[in-house]
Amino acid sequence: MSDSTGIRLIEPADAAPIAAHRARDVEAFRPWEPDQPAAHFTPEGQAERIDRLLAGYRAGSVWPGVVLDGDQVIGQVTVGGVLRQPHLRRGSVGYWIATPAQNRGHAGRAVARVLRVMADELGLHRAEASTQLENLPSQRVLRRNGFSPYGVAHSSILLDGAWRDALLWERVLGD
Repeated sequence: MSDSTGIRLIEPADAAPIAAHRARDVEAFRPWEPDQPAAHFTPEGQAERIDRLLAGYRAGSVWPGVVLDGDQVIGQVTVGGVLRQPHLRRGSVGYWIATPAQNRGHAGRAVARVLRVMADELGLHRAEASTQLENLPSQRVLRRNGFSPYGVAHSSILLDGAWRDALLWERVLGD
């Protein structure tokens, strides 16, 4: 299998394909993500979300990307919470892959590529991430990319009506 996975900065034109993936995959992602209003799953809702992400990008607080298979948008990879202070240079990685494209290595390759963006373009020293305790596929993606677990954030996210714990991950970039 050839490596056709790429990432790039999100664009307003990505709203429609992202909305289509999110609407189709709402049940598949329910265990891992907070509930969203119906507008989140529409091209208009995604266009507003992309506008907010790009404003954050211009402000330097986020690097919002899409994951590509060839030229097709199949997911997102985002670096949020970017801090670029002399003594603290870090960001938090988040990602998702549309269900038809899962289990093909795209998530792992997208995370590897965004780690290079974090080090080379953003000048960050540390990458962080979190997963639900039960999300073993995502944990495998992080482990394969050099992340190590370092703690549990208790009752950190409200999912499906209950507060859930999250496993915290870290990687020092350049290691």
